[in-house]
Amino acid sequence: MDFEITEYKRSTVIYTSGRIDSYTAPEVEEALNQLIEKGQYNIIFDMRDVTFVSSAGWWALIRIQKEVKKMNRGELVLVKIDERIKESMDLVGISTYFKVYNELIDAIGSF
Repeated sequence: MDFEITEYKRSTVIYTSGRIDSYTAPEVEEALNQLIEKGQYNIIFDMRDVTFVSSAGWWALIRIQKEVKKMNRGELVLVKIDERIKESMDLVGISTYFKVYNELIDAIGSF
């Protein structure tokens, strides 16, 4: 999986495309962990071209969310999620666990 990372003053945006499933979830988690290791805790995950997220993908994102929220250091927010993926969040019961924004500018402004 390829990732594009853009750093802003108070947050970092990470973008990828395709499916986040049991095969690619470890790559996504590793990319996000690398941001944390650099001291970047306000992370925006741009999901505009993500077409599917499996339970393995959600668990990877939940683990990252827990890590960045430790001691109130930051937050992982999601932006531009496909409607079917939003529905899967509701089915799994994690829709309240993440802040979700429709526009990248709103997510950046939230920090």
